[in-house]
Amino acid sequence: MRLFYSLLVCACAARAAPVDSIWSARYVVTMDAQHRVIENGAIAITGDHIVAVGTRAEIDKDYQAKQRVDRPDAILAPGLINTHTHAAMSLFRGIADDMKLQDWLEKFIFPAEARNVDREFVRWGTRLACVEMALSGTTTYTDMYYFEETVADATKEVGLRGVLGQTVIGFPAPDYKTPSETLAGTEKFFKAFANDPLIVPAVAPHSIYTVPDDILKPCRLLANRYKQPLVIHLSETKHENDEALAKRGKTPAAALESLGVLDGWTVAAHGVWLDDADLKILKARNTGLAHCPSSNMKLASGVARVVKILSLGIPMGLGTDGVAGSNNDHDMMEEMDLAAKLQKVTTFDPQALPAETAFAMATITGARALHLDAMIGSIETGKRADVIMIRLDQPHAVPIYNVYSQLVYALKASDVADVMVNGRMIVRDKNILTIDPAPVMAKAAEYQERVKKSLSH
Repeated sequence: MRLFYSLLVCACAARAAPVDSIWSARYVVTMDAQHRVIENGAIAITGDHIVAVGTRAEIDKDYQAKQRVDRPDAILAPGLINTHTHAAMSLFRGIADDMKLQDWLEKFIFPAEARNVDREFVRWGTRLACVEMALSGTTTYTDMYYFEETVADATKEVGLRGVLGQTVIGFPAPDYKTPSETLAGTEKFFKAFANDPLIVPAVAPHSIYTVPDDILKPCRLLANRYKQPLVIHLSETKHENDEALAKRGKTPAAALESLGVLDGWTVAAHGVWLDDADLKILKARNTGLAHCPSSNMKLASGVARVVKILSLGIPMGLGTDGVAGSNNDHDMMEEMDLAAKLQKVTTFDPQALPAETAFAMATITGARALHLDAMIGSIETGKRADVIMIRLDQPHAVPIYNVYSQLVYALKASDVADVMVNGRMIVRDKNILTIDPAPVMAKAAEYQERVKKSLSH
């Protein structure tokens, strides 16, 4: 009998296909078309992609792995997708709080950037942001800043995936002094990162109120020529909308439409003051939106009509925005919680934006907003292996009756234990594997003193 059992084990092992790794957990939250949650589930991974998804018994029967990550007290989920931020601004964390957007930008941010931002500032600020994002479960983020090729290098160094937008703005910037120089630099950026496994280069005209019309149009043409996205702030504040209506007789969305700026792959951030006609335009143009609840609340910008937007089939993901005062962290777990609760309290409907929908916004819906849902956003065969393990072994994590409720309302960024991006493990047991965080933290302290001195002059 013992010999028969040994032969049976050998035969099963011989039939098992070799894979690079198997991850298993108490729950696998797939976010596939059926939003399947597999209890005692597992996935098999080879190279950069997922080979199979099923119960642990099924995966163990069919596959043999070089490496295993087994967490019986954890949720295995798609990596979180931050659809709007300004990574390098992490070095300005908390520089100016509790003020209106225009005052924050004009009195603090633009002057601080002019005095401090250079290529090395961007390199270290992006490293800091990417370490924070990785440790809290974000695997993909959308950026809008300067020296974006350096942002790309730092992003790859940490191991994250990025849709990285080179900022175009109508005044001298830290990297390029004119919009035409910026466009030429953006074209070089597009060429340098064409077909990169982790980086999607983008052009990012800041907004309709900071970029002249005769520059907005070339931004669109450049993006379309290289089949890359255009990233822009849109209808973030009432002031922005009122100014556009006064000067143009059109809302920002209608003005962008009339200029042809929305005619192509577009990701628009905020969308707080979009009216029904605007939404009709965005739906027709297949524009993706980024909802930033912390930022919109902190700057008192207003409340986006998320429930209405999603009901129209417009893909709207979640974003943290930058951490220089519009938000002070890159915590996507917090954004899910706030997004759900903000819709409930402002609609007086506790059923508005359920937990499952909020989690979808941070994963598959966010991927749709970025037009990357064929590649990321869910745990499915053939998709990139961008996955995270979230532990369930702390007092605030038990008991568990509904997985989505636990993910959105109970679990924290600090519960993220393991992170894989593109088939590469970048966080294990809450430790970043790709970069030493100590020099990054030390550099942040150096920049703190430098920035403080620059603002005291």
